[in-house]
Amino acid sequence: MRPTTPQLKPLVRALYERSCVGCCLHIVLDDGNVTDGDVDFCVEVAKERGHRDCLELAQLLRHMTRTQRHKLYGYRCQY
Repeated sequence: MRPTTPQLKPLVRALYERSCVGCCLHIVLDDGNVTDGDVDFCVEVAKERGHRDCLELAQLLRHMTRTQRHKLYGYRCQY
Protein backbone atom coordinates (compact mmCIF):
# COMPACT_ATOMS: atom_id res chain seq x y z
CA MET A 1 0.00 0.00 0.00
CA ARG A 2 1.32 3.42 -0.97
CA PRO A 3 1.68 5.88 1.94
CA THR A 4 0.01 9.25 1.61
CA THR A 5 1.58 12.66 2.03
CA PRO A 6 -0.51 13.47 5.15
CA GLN A 7 0.63 10.20 6.74
CA LEU A 8 4.30 11.12 6.30
CA LYS A 9 4.12 14.76 7.36
CA PRO A 10 4.42 13.90 11.09
CA LEU A 11 7.57 11.86 10.36
CA VAL A 12 9.05 14.73 8.36
CA ARG A 13 8.19 17.17 11.14
CA ALA A 14 9.85 14.91 13.73
CA LEU A 15 12.98 14.74 11.59
CA TYR A 16 13.24 18.52 11.43
CA GLU A 17 12.62 18.86 15.15
CA ARG A 18 15.86 16.99 15.80
CA SER A 19 17.85 18.35 12.87
CA CYS A 20 17.91 21.73 11.13
CA VAL A 21 18.11 19.98 7.75
CA GLY A 22 16.65 16.77 6.37
CA CYS A 23 19.55 14.69 7.71
CA CYS A 24 19.98 11.59 5.52
CA LEU A 25 17.04 12.76 3.40
CA HIS A 26 18.52 16.19 2.75
CA ILE A 27 18.68 15.81 -1.03
CA VAL A 28 14.97 14.95 -1.17
CA LEU A 29 13.43 17.09 1.56
CA ASP A 30 15.65 20.17 1.26
CA ASP A 31 16.75 20.12 -2.37
CA GLY A 32 13.73 18.62 -4.12
CA ASN A 33 15.50 15.69 -5.78
CA VAL A 34 12.61 13.23 -5.84
CA THR A 35 13.54 10.45 -8.27
CA ASP A 36 13.66 6.81 -7.22
CA GLY A 37 17.46 6.96 -7.48
CA ASP A 38 17.58 9.94 -5.13
CA VAL A 39 15.49 8.11 -2.54
CA ASP A 40 17.58 4.95 -2.96
CA PHE A 41 20.69 7.04 -2.26
CA CYS A 42 19.04 8.29 0.95
CA VAL A 43 18.25 4.72 2.00
CA GLU A 44 21.93 3.80 1.68
CA VAL A 45 23.09 6.90 3.57
CA ALA A 46 20.66 6.16 6.41
CA LYS A 47 21.90 2.55 6.58
CA GLU A 48 25.54 3.66 6.67
CA ARG A 49 24.85 6.19 9.43
CA GLY A 50 22.59 3.87 11.41
CA HIS A 51 19.73 6.40 11.43
CA ARG A 52 16.69 4.19 11.83
CA ASP A 53 14.17 7.04 11.66
CA CYS A 54 15.70 8.31 8.40
CA LEU A 55 15.75 4.79 7.00
CA GLU A 56 12.09 4.23 7.88
CA LEU A 57 11.07 7.48 6.22
CA ALA A 58 13.22 6.85 3.13
CA GLN A 59 11.74 3.39 2.68
CA LEU A 60 8.25 4.85 2.88
CA LEU A 61 9.18 7.55 0.38
CA ARG A 62 10.36 4.83 -2.00
CA HIS A 63 6.76 3.63 -2.31
CA MET A 64 5.44 7.09 -3.18
CA THR A 65 5.17 8.74 -6.56
CA ARG A 66 7.48 11.58 -7.53
CA THR A 67 4.50 13.95 -7.25
CA GLN A 68 3.82 12.82 -3.68
CA ARG A 69 7.48 13.21 -2.76
CA HIS A 70 7.55 16.68 -4.25
CA LYS A 71 4.70 17.68 -1.93
CA LEU A 72 6.96 16.84 1.02
CA TYR A 73 9.84 18.87 -0.43
CA GLY A 74 10.11 21.99 1.66
CA TYR A 75 7.27 20.93 3.98
CA ARG A 76 9.23 22.19 7.00
CA CYS A 77 8.51 25.74 5.84
CA GLN A 78 4.77 25.12 6.13
CA TYR A 79 4.56 24.42 9.84
